[in-house]
Amino acid sequence: MSMTMPLPDYYSYSPAVGDGSGTEFTTSQEGRITGVRVYEYPYYGYYSNNYINGLQLQYDGNWTELVGSNVYGNEKTMTLFDNEYFVQVSGKYYSGYISELMFVTNEGRSFKVGQPTGLSFNFYPTHDGSALRFLSGRQNGFALTSIGAHWAVLFNSTTP
Repeated sequence: MSMTMPLPDYYSYSPAVGDGSGTEFTTSQEGRITGVRVYEYPYYGYYSNNYINGLQLQYDGNWTELVGSNVYGNEKTMTLFDNEYFVQVSGKYYSGYISELMFVTNEGRSFKVGQPTGLSFNFYPTHDGSALRFLSGRQNGFALTSIGAHWAVLFNSTTP
């Protein structure tokens, strides 16, 4: 008699941080994340802070729908190389909004947008070989108010 062993858990979730007001969002798509685009509300002197207005992830060359807004934001984009993936997402939140985001890859490259104001957060996977699969959280039509990260082990033809 043989027993079937359960599959190991290769998924982890970094719980959302931030105020959490507004509408839920998710960037979940099929495929590998190949880029990130972030819109930052610029500081013009009459607001005390920059905010992350919107974001998009790119999966296998195709951009997701915009989360949040790009009306007021300065656009910043990072494209990943082949076999490169995100292993860390960190940043800050302040006064109800996400004020800074930083993405770090397995190759040591980083992409930072926003201003370092507020409380810090640091998201990373719990399993070796895991990559960012998608982001979720809330946005209020002006900016992101909360964000969380979902991780999973990447499988390819060389993975047993």
